[in-house]
Amino acid sequence: MAGRFIIKGGKPLNGDISVWGSKNSATKLIAACLLTAETCYIENVPKIADVLTMIKILEELGAEVKWTSERSLEITAANIDPSKLNKELVGHLRSSIVLLGPLFARFGEVKSTYPGGDRIGARPITTHLNVFRAFGAEITEESDGITIKKVKEPGNTKIVLRELSVTATENALMAASGNLEETKIHIAAAEPSVQDLISFLRSMGVQISGEGTHTLVVRGKKDLGGGRLKVSPDYLDAATFVIAAVATKGNVRIYDAQPEHLLLVFEKLKEMGANISIENEVIEIHPTSAPLRALNIQAMVYPGIPTDLQSIFGVLATQNIGTTLIHDPLFEGRFRYIEELNRMGANAFVIDPHRALINGPTALIGVPINSLDIRSGAALVIAGLVANGETLINDTYQVDRGYERMDERLKSLGADIERIKE
Repeated sequence: MAGRFIIKGGKPLNGDISVWGSKNSATKLIAACLLTAETCYIENVPKIADVLTMIKILEELGAEVKWTSERSLEITAANIDPSKLNKELVGHLRSSIVLLGPLFARFGEVKSTYPGGDRIGARPITTHLNVFRAFGAEITEESDGITIKKVKEPGNTKIVLRELSVTATENALMAASGNLEETKIHIAAAEPSVQDLISFLRSMGVQISGEGTHTLVVRGKKDLGGGRLKVSPDYLDAATFVIAAVATKGNVRIYDAQPEHLLLVFEKLKEMGANISIENEVIEIHPTSAPLRALNIQAMVYPGIPTDLQSIFGVLATQNIGTTLIHDPLFEGRFRYIEELNRMGANAFVIDPHRALINGPTALIGVPINSLDIRSGAALVIAGLVANGETLINDTYQVDRGYERMDERLKSLGADIERIKE
């Protein structure tokens, strides 16, 4: 549902907040339930739009999905019809790409439209298709979708991913779960969502070694059992609230996060001059009187600064003394939020599709702006919290795709934010 946020800025955030399960993990674990006819159990599931869309896709395929508690799912995919893959829903959800792996592993053939999601530049699926070719698939690409069909048994398989792609790694892991021989996956991503998926697949009976490295060795099983896992905390959600607290000069304590997932983020913030302490897994942000220093920021694969956080760092850079160079080599469409920031009075410009310069500090002014995707939407919410006057943010659905009740959680920290539903 489209909607709007009205934010009256200039108030520091203060109080306590908890982090829930990771969006990027939960959507992949839900997809992985398609690998088995046995019942799977997933705990700490965030109730956000992308997760609910993935659940709807599984239900239309024939899966039985039940909420057993506020954040716990029970999924049984015993009677699945791959031909009922909802093309419209798939076309709206980027993470729907990971449905290909489990459906291919279990049925040997899958037909799908191309995945949707955030408009952050070209996101080709060539790396994914090469994974399926390595597993003996024949692929037919058409304007409205793709067909992946196994034409030979793969045997021992070596996969060299063309990039450190999280979703391609996850597709490779799930496709390999149906291969009884050994699969070696090279240039694998190591993000927390990948590690969650590995733990889930192991609980189903898949043998996997190399967790946390860029080389994974997998041996699948014919009849996989039911999986069980508690989704790890969303480190992107945690970082968003950390930076919101820093930007507003607030005093916030964040519980139920895993700070070790954000080591470089914390180092960069401390180098800027932010006052952050971590004790017993609790992250506390303390207010500082002096403006922060500008530092160059480069988005990197895990455990570096995630590309999903560069727009949020970009908003913080408007309040820092000096010029910040932000480099995002991963996607070329991540800087569209710069135009919205400049409408608020920022002094920033895009050098090329992968680099932007932001000069600070500047006093942001509340104006009507547009939420463009999940992370830039969250970044612009933070801009509204910092700005003088009233900020109107359109299309809150983008934020809701990745953040559960962000407005309510910010309000609990003292923010003046209201939601207008449409």
